[in-house]
Amino acid sequence: MKSSTLSVGEVAERFGLATHVLRHWESVGLLKPSRSGDRRRYADADLSRIAVILRSKEAGISLDGIREMFQKPGERDAVLERHKEELTRRIAAAQASLTLIDCALGCEHDDFTQCAHFQAVIAQAGRVRPARS
Repeated sequence: MKSSTLSVGEVAERFGLATHVLRHWESVGLLKPSRSGDRRRYADADLSRIAVILRSKEAGISLDGIREMFQKPGERDAVLERHKEELTRRIAAAQASLTLIDCALGCEHDDFTQCAHFQAVIAQAGRVRPARS
């Protein structure tokens, strides 16, 4: 009967990772695969955890922050709220940058920073302080 677990190589291939990444995540406490002799074996729960790690890293959460989510179940909501607030702030900043890029793409000036519409968007964004009188 075939085991329902996967080897480190199979998991690495499934997620497009190097095996040393999975070993590193284990060494820092993010993963705890079972063992069959000296071989790591990954179950469905491990695969879900790897997916969470990857998505969290894509969102800019550090490995320490991810570990904190996993290791402090009693504080999970507070940890997640903190990460949510940070992501919300970063999304707003990225959206503001995207607005500026879209505006610059619409400018016909050689130097888009001299475009009146671009300057108005910058002023509206509060990035330029008014001159002192």
